[in-house]
Amino acid sequence: MKKIIKQITVAETYELRHKVMWPNKPISFIMLPNDAEGIHFGLFVDEALVSVVSLFIEDSKAQFRKLATLEKEQRKGYGSLLVSHLILLTEQKKLTELWCNARANKQEFYMRFGILPTSNQFSKAGIDYIVMKRRF
Repeated sequence: MKKIIKQITVAETYELRHKVMWPNKPISFIMLPNDAEGIHFGLFVDEALVSVVSLFIEDSKAQFRKLATLEKEQRKGYGSLLVSHLILLTEQKKLTELWCNARANKQEFYMRFGILPTSNQFSKAGIDYIVMKRRF
């Protein structure tokens, strides 16, 4: 099984984002106003796209958004590979912070990477989120 992470276009993220994150909403719901400004990554297994994430760098901080892995491919370490890739990229670019708006029920996953919860919480479309950060 060949696994590779490569930069992709934002358009290549849309179908997977939609299918995994908000399948009952219109596809426009998973599109971000600043998507064109992001760096988008896909994890491919034997040339099939199974996981995506988008990274937005502003000043010395990076936010990752829309981390999604196909349901049948979850719990195989693909999301972990993408988060590790983002951490390495953040270090290489000498940024000071990597952060995300995590679904509240996914906090433990991010904490394994030193991405820690803050006191900032909110809800969107019935889902609870927490802002999580890792400083460098």
